[in-house]
Amino acid sequence: MIRVACIVEGDGEVTALPVLLRRLTDRLAPGHWIDIPPPIRVKRDRFLNRPEEFSRILQLAALKAGEDGRVLILLDADDACPAQLGRDLQHRASTGIPHRPVSVVLANREYEAWFLAACASLDGQRGLHIPPDPPRQPENIRGAKEWLGRHMHGGRYREVTDQPALSQRMDLQQAFDGSRSFRKLCSEWQRICNAGLG
Repeated sequence: MIRVACIVEGDGEVTALPVLLRRLTDRLAPGHWIDIPPPIRVKRDRFLNRPEEFSRILQLAALKAGEDGRVLILLDADDACPAQLGRDLQHRASTGIPHRPVSVVLANREYEAWFLAACASLDGQRGLHIPPDPPRQPENIRGAKEWLGRHMHGGRYREVTDQPALSQRMDLQQAFDGSRSFRKLCSEWQRICNAGLG
C-alpha cells in the first residue's frame, strides 16, 4: 500500500479529489488500495507566491505521506498556461522535498471543466440539465462553476456538496476524451498506482 498526500486549493476538492482518485484507482489498478488522507487545503496566492508558505505546506505533505509515500499537488490553472505553471511547480516542489516523489496537475482552467468534459454523463445529476449544445471545448471556458450553476435547478452550483457528488458520477472516459488536463491527472495517477504495485 502507498500513501498519497494531496494539496488542493478549494473546499470542494478536499472531499471531491479523494473520491475521484479512488475511482481512478479502481479503473487503473483494480483491487489495489492507495491510502489518501484528507487533502491539505491551501490559499492559492499564498502557496504560489510566498516561498516560506510553499515550503511549509510541502514539508507538511511530505510528513503526511510518510517515508514511502508520495505528494500530489492539484491546483486550478485559472488563466495561467498549465504546462508552464506545472513545470515551474514541479521544479520547486521536487527541490523543496527531494526525499518524496511529487506529482503536479493543473486543471485547465478549473476542476469543474472536467465535469463539462463529461457533461453528457451528468445530465439529471444534482439537478443539472445539460442543454443540447454543451461546450465543445470545456477547458476554454472561464467560469465552469458559473456554467454549471446556470444549468442546475435553483441556479446555483455548491462546490462543497456538488463537487464530490459529480466527481462520483461523472463518466471517466468522457472526461479523459474531452480534457487534456484530466488526461494529465490520469497519467500521473497511473504512475502512482504503478509505484504502489511495484
